[in-house]
Amino acid sequence: MLAIFKREFKSYFQSVIGWLFIATVLCLFGLYFVVYNLSGGYASISSTLSSLAFIFLFAVPVLTMRVISEERNKKTDQLILTAPVSLEKVVIAKFLSIAAVFTICIAIFALAPLFLAMFGSTAFAQSYVALLGFWLYGLTCIAIGTFVSSITESQVIAYVVTFLMLFLGYMMSSITNIISSTGNLLTKILGVYDLMKYLNNFSNGIFDITGIVYYLSLIFLFLFFTVQIIQKRRWSINSKSMKLGVFSSTLIIVAVAITFVINLFVVTLPSTVTNIDLTKNKLYTITSKTEKFVSSLKSDVTIYVLGTESSLTSSDITLEKTLEHYGDASKHIKVVYKDPKVYPTFYSNYTQESPTSNSLIVVSDKRSKVIAYNDLYETSTDSQTYQTKTTGYDGEGKLTSAIQYVTSKNSPVIYEIAGHGETALAGNFTDAISKANVTLTSLTLLKSDSVPTDAQAIIINGPTSDFSSDDTTKVKNYLAAGGKVFITTEYKADNLPNFESILSDYGVTVAKGMVFEGDKNAYYQYPYLIIPSIQSSTLTSDVSEGNIFVPYAKALTYTASSDSSTTYTDLLKSSDQAYNKTDIQNMTSYDKASGDANGPFTLGLDVKKTLDNSKSAEMIVFTSTEMFSDSSDQMVSKYNSKLFSDCMTSFVDTKGGSSAIVIPAKEYDTSTITVTAAATIASAIIFIVVIPIILLLSGIGIWIIRRKR
Repeated sequence: MLAIFKREFKSYFQSVIGWLFIATVLCLFGLYFVVYNLSGGYASISSTLSSLAFIFLFAVPVLTMRVISEERNKKTDQLILTAPVSLEKVVIAKFLSIAAVFTICIAIFALAPLFLAMFGSTAFAQSYVALLGFWLYGLTCIAIGTFVSSITESQVIAYVVTFLMLFLGYMMSSITNIISSTGNLLTKILGVYDLMKYLNNFSNGIFDITGIVYYLSLIFLFLFFTVQIIQKRRWSINSKSMKLGVFSSTLIIVAVAITFVINLFVVTLPSTVTNIDLTKNKLYTITSKTEKFVSSLKSDVTIYVLGTESSLTSSDITLEKTLEHYGDASKHIKVVYKDPKVYPTFYSNYTQESPTSNSLIVVSDKRSKVIAYNDLYETSTDSQTYQTKTTGYDGEGKLTSAIQYVTSKNSPVIYEIAGHGETALAGNFTDAISKANVTLTSLTLLKSDSVPTDAQAIIINGPTSDFSSDDTTKVKNYLAAGGKVFITTEYKADNLPNFESILSDYGVTVAKGMVFEGDKNAYYQYPYLIIPSIQSSTLTSDVSEGNIFVPYAKALTYTASSDSSTTYTDLLKSSDQAYNKTDIQNMTSYDKASGDANGPFTLGLDVKKTLDNSKSAEMIVFTSTEMFSDSSDQMVSKYNSKLFSDCMTSFVDTKGGSSAIVIPAKEYDTSTITVTAAATIASAIIFIVVIPIILLLSGIGIWIIRRKR
């Protein structure tokens, strides 16, 4: 077997074929690599490999067309048929020799991410899992080509038929969609030969065990077919041909059945087992919070997709994988596809407005909620070019919110206090409240006798003018009845005695002035743009691995209650090198001056007080209003809004005493590399021209020398 492998492998480099294949594939890879990665700045080679997949349909037959058909044409196949080596070993040796030539290309491709690392942060995991998928896809194509080569002695016919078979597998998804958009028995049978389905998973950064099993089983099956074809010829001239022909047919049926059963078993496994998400922000998996929530569902929920499964697979693998994970996480969740062409008015049962294709309708026995497809993605527009690009994926956040909404027993309300110069919440922070299925309502205390009894909590966001004594009493009465308050302070407002009395009743004091950081590692550009230390707490557990941005912060102090009825939990703190300046208007330097109070300072605090009526009041205080704005949130990859979400959901009781769940949008990995124009041009010349020409000339030279001998 080893001798056959060596002979076959050398033959590719003793002729032009092996050199031509490697030169052509590297040239085309270099072309896409320069366009996508060097010029486009993509940090992963997955797009480059995906583009190469179609070109590969033309290249593989060049390698495989001669592997067995040439033996038949030259009548040297008799040596194979009479060799002391088993046919299985002969076929495997020939297959491995072609695979080795192809693997040389893969090994060179594997250097590309290392080359990109010279110019910036590279998506290594996504690149190499895409390379693994492309390698398996290529080996499968080679196995198919080897089989075709065994059924004809014409290399031209072998090339054409191999190309047609590979092209059929490449286009199978589109073919089945044309036959039936909703799917039927025929499309399911044809879909077994969809060579691109699992390659797309690998290209998107998913280590797909199902795909590995699929490609390996196809390789085995086509090599087995090849052995059977040769075996049939071996015995076709004697009296045993009929008997062995029947035996071979039986073996083929058994092999196909075994392959089918293995793949069927793997496909039925949950996607949480078969799919490993290697993307930076875990775009294709759901968080443990969502898994825990949906696994505890007691009522049935149906997620209707206004589209077909095949169209969703080809257009949005991210949403497809998200839906798979929801279905796997709970037996009470069912995903149903409704083709608008077949059910044009289905949406009218739940909404009057016609949703766009691939929109979702989440339905329970209580109520329903429509999720527009466009709302699943976050976008931003470049102010100079006016081009819009997708920046985040919010599929999990929207779906989890919708499932909570359709299964919850109540609809909680949070009131946002207005009338004292407060800053209204907006953007990511109102979205966080909306995802918790909480109604955010503005409340002017002057126009109300008290805080409404349905208030789950109230928000006082940075008042700049003082509360009246009546307004102060209303807030205090609300807290005394077991209310919950979220408070921020504005650094420009220093003289608000009534407002500050709400805090002082719970032993909390807001110092005048503003906190400056003395530790250069604890601020951004300027000492008053603080990146505080995140303290251990249930409210900060989801943000402990990131950073919180706190600009223009004030300092908090508190005095513990002697009867232990009140507990204080620090959420954010400055470093011990921080200092507090009291006269901001007249300061001449950011540096610490004599008389400035020394840190560390509390910048975020959770206060809980046990009341006599067996209830408890809670007050969460942050000393910067600016930290709850979208501009601050973007500075730290939305960790500020994550912290806000956890504070809000801790206030909200949705059902049975459990808190609402808010899943933030997942940012797309927008890391790019920056390559100079000179480096791009030089790389293009080397990768597209120089290296392929050297390889091709080497092959031609070796061929000429051997011809002269």
